[in-house]
Amino acid sequence: FKENRKDDIWLVDFYAPWCGHCKKLEPVWNEVGIEMKSMGSPVKVGKMDATSFSSIASEFGVRGYPTIKLLKGDLAYNYRGPRTKDDIVEFANRVAGPLIRPLPSQHMFEHVQKRHRVLFVYVGGESPLKEKYIEVASELIVYTYFFSASEDVLPEYVTLPELPAVVVFKDGTYFVYDEYEDGDLSSWINRERFQGYLNVDGFTLYELGDTGKLVAIAVIDDKNSSVEHTRLKTIIQEVARDYRDHFHRDFQFGHMDGNDYINSLLMDDLTIPTIVVLNTSNQQYFLPDRHIENTEDMVQFINNILDGTAEAQGGDGLLQRIKRIIYDAKSTVVSVFKSSPLLGCFLFGLPLGVISIMCYGICTADTDGGVDEHEAAKKEDGDRELTDEGSEEEQEEEKNGKYTELSDGELKQKDIMEKKKD
Repeated sequence: FKENRKDDIWLVDFYAPWCGHCKKLEPVWNEVGIEMKSMGSPVKVGKMDATSFSSIASEFGVRGYPTIKLLKGDLAYNYRGPRTKDDIVEFANRVAGPLIRPLPSQHMFEHVQKRHRVLFVYVGGESPLKEKYIEVASELIVYTYFFSASEDVLPEYVTLPELPAVVVFKDGTYFVYDEYEDGDLSSWINRERFQGYLNVDGFTLYELGDTGKLVAIAVIDDKNSSVEHTRLKTIIQEVARDYRDHFHRDFQFGHMDGNDYINSLLMDDLTIPTIVVLNTSNQQYFLPDRHIENTEDMVQFINNILDGTAEAQGGDGLLQRIKRIIYDAKSTVVSVFKSSPLLGCFLFGLPLGVISIMCYGICTADTDGGVDEHEAAKKEDGDRELTDEGSEEEQEEEKNGKYTELSDGELKQKDIMEKKKD
């Protein structure tokens, strides 16, 4: 593989045999291989045990499992999307194909526009802007398609101030890149590669972190058709559409179904429906201080965030990190007990039981030792009492009798010995 891989385009799953996520991906990966083969794709699909071939995994920068990479010549492209068959196949076809796809006719443009919700097109001939466009495409092809076309291929409603130009088509309209207003082309494309309004999930929120935007989300229940749920979703949609020129550089808008993910992110229990604004760069979030009744209230809330008068919660400070560790530990314990009570009892009950027995043994040993010492002291006192029996006169007589039997030198030595004893 190492010697021949550059001769072909490879889509490789780097996995570990013990990894649960890898095992979950395995049936999906088999479907990807079948799909790519049936459609006649030039991409070869394979998988590699990264624990057995750690040198190759290290060469491609594999740090977690599973890691999906498309290897094309000297380049390796990471896949960061949802682990579904359709998403992985679409990624492989996009990256394996031409970096810039030409649109030769208006009919082809219309066909491609129907298939892609966000469409980037370079218009014009050779120029420094085109070179920059190709450079950005080589970096961001993992996220979106890049096309080129002549001006007469574009729809009649498109008006370009000058050529060459880079245009993005989305949300039923188009926007032209302006170097002076929009800054670096790469940053602009990275910000504009999402629709103005999204159905946000965990993967989308992770990718939105690269844009540097704040994310305004209506947290609702999609299955709940009550007025309140529908109203908040509509308010966010209207702000995204009607106030794009004011907020699109700083904000991304969308809605999220359910509050489980957002609760784990904020370490709090949000009552739905509600609105929250996330700063994914520093884990701060903003909650409205009053009920959002209409679009004007939402616009005011956003302006308060921009001018710094809205109170930021969360963050990535030391206290928040400690809180995150405690929260994650608590969540892990709860999830283990919910999914498998017996396993939870074994994992957490066994260590607690061993520790309890050890503590009991230590305490018991200390207590017995104290009793033994006390009894030994009592026994010694008793022995002393037995040796000290008899009257003082008898003891004196016995002592005098002993002294008379000894010589003067022996008496002196005896006195010294008794003093030493004393």
